[in-house]
Amino acid sequence: MDDVVDWLLDSDPAIRWQVERDLVGAPVEVWRATRARVATEGFGAALLTHQDGDGQWAGGAYFPADFDPDGPEASAPGQPYTATTWALKDLREWGLGAAVLGDTAARVDANSRWEYDDLPYWGGEVDCCINAFTLANGAWLGADVDGIAQWLLDHQMDDGGWNCSWVDGSTVSSFHSTLNVIEGLLQHEVLTDGRHPLAADLRAARHRGAEYLLDRRLLHRKSDGALVGSWATEFAYPFRWKYTVLRATDHLRAAALRDGTAPDPRAAEAIEVVRAARGSDGRWVQGDRPPGRQWLEVDVPAGEPSRWLTLVGTRVLRWWDAPVTP
Repeated sequence: MDDVVDWLLDSDPAIRWQVERDLVGAPVEVWRATRARVATEGFGAALLTHQDGDGQWAGGAYFPADFDPDGPEASAPGQPYTATTWALKDLREWGLGAAVLGDTAARVDANSRWEYDDLPYWGGEVDCCINAFTLANGAWLGADVDGIAQWLLDHQMDDGGWNCSWVDGSTVSSFHSTLNVIEGLLQHEVLTDGRHPLAADLRAARHRGAEYLLDRRLLHRKSDGALVGSWATEFAYPFRWKYTVLRATDHLRAAALRDGTAPDPRAAEAIEVVRAARGSDGRWVQGDRPPGRQWLEVDVPAGEPSRWLTLVGTRVLRWWDAPVTP
């Protein structure tokens, strides 16, 4: 396994600092110094060069300004991933310090409107996933996203999850939507240090959302026990909005560390799916990546060993396999 860790360390700062923190156990000052390099080297520095003067990326909130909702790109597989929400999400997840972006929150507030109904950016819109991304991005940048926090509480479904298709009449939750929301809620909690006025309600909502997935063992429809979809076991990076058990178990890991709880045994089957995807060399291979425009290449083509997937898979299994401390 040492050669896998060495291979992971020989990578972009956006990956390396997480390897140092999560796999190597490096001192805080070491991995924080590596994380600071995200602003000046590699993926993070490259993406920062594409920010517009008005604070946005590609001139749009969720879609680039030149995206035609009636054009061929709209009907093609995937979607463009170059607009403001996706750029901020990537930079946040790669570990960029919010201070590097300066007054971006204010510039986005002044200049960016949602493609849906021209709504103000930090007020959110009607899509649960978009609002969850924006909740986390806003907490990171210090924007006022209290309205989105309350909106997510108000739109949690009776079964405990969320569904972006609620506007079309859906009354049961979606694996995709639920995972995106609970990830956003966890990030908001961490970034606000659990001191938000709605912190207790948001934490309870996050736990209910996790219960929705765990009650289905992260893999199965509750109605008939069938696999919820082949996508649940197909791993590729960038993750974007798509649900997989690799993403789900990594969220459970992060949530358990935040909450101080042990792994939930209902995730055992999903963990074995993650384990089975690991090659004999200790690496995970890239799957079919989400298609669509992006600013830069951040991982390998399908069929090649992926540092991103190997980072996530390795830390998930280490967390799960760690001896329980009495």
